[in-house]
Amino acid sequence: MTNGIVYGSDGPVARILIDRPQERNMLSPEALASLKEIAARLNGDRGVQVVVIVGAGGEYFSAGLLNPDLKIAMGKDRVLEVVALANETFDAIEALPQVVIAGLNGQVRAGAVELALACDIRIAADHVRLCMPEAKWGGFPGAGAPVRLPDIVGYGRALELICTGREIDAPEMERIGLVERLVPSSGLQAALDALAGEIAGSGPLAIRGAKRIMRVRREQGFRAARELSDALRHAFEWTADADEGVAAHRENRQPLFTGR
Repeated sequence: MTNGIVYGSDGPVARILIDRPQERNMLSPEALASLKEIAARLNGDRGVQVVVIVGAGGEYFSAGLLNPDLKIAMGKDRVLEVVALANETFDAIEALPQVVIAGLNGQVRAGAVELALACDIRIAADHVRLCMPEAKWGGFPGAGAPVRLPDIVGYGRALELICTGREIDAPEMERIGLVERLVPSSGLQAALDALAGEIAGSGPLAIRGAKRIMRVRREQGFRAARELSDALRHAFEWTADADEGVAAHRENRQPLFTGR
């Protein structure tokens, strides 16, 4: 275990556990760095064909990267460093030649949604709920959601979810295609093991080739969207609305955004 990230492999299947339950499995900068290092190792590992990511028990898969309280404590420059690290980490996970499965076994919040979106397949327990509340804080998800989510649920649905910050339950997640399958909470681990084993039993050239083709198909549009996301997220941190979102959270009141 390194910085709350536990890694292990069993033949062609590797498993990553976010093990920070006392912090709601939040992805600290150190945890992100560990995930990025694991992804770098996996990228050259020809023996592993499937990677499964889950959260350690409790209520949360992960509560994400940042919230208004953390932003206050960190300051703007450090916040932008964390966002940049998250983007690098999630991009590295998405770029893995292996098939990556997110096992959503608890609540999924903010930046944790973006980790799940960077995975290839998402399987959720039927009690799970998900939301991206960044718009309620005056901003937008800066670690990939506006880039990846439209490809998964469609343009209009992605815009609605991001701009309202509303919470959705597991049945809606399945209905809109955000997850590939729902399973009873008690059966999630068995379902993950079964799916990982079935994929790992297929030909490695087939698995890696299919994923590579699908990635190439959307690479040009993805790259342009990623560059725009990075530029806008950096600019946002220095706006009046960014400060107002944090202040409103601290003062427990509705924010008064001005669009400046």
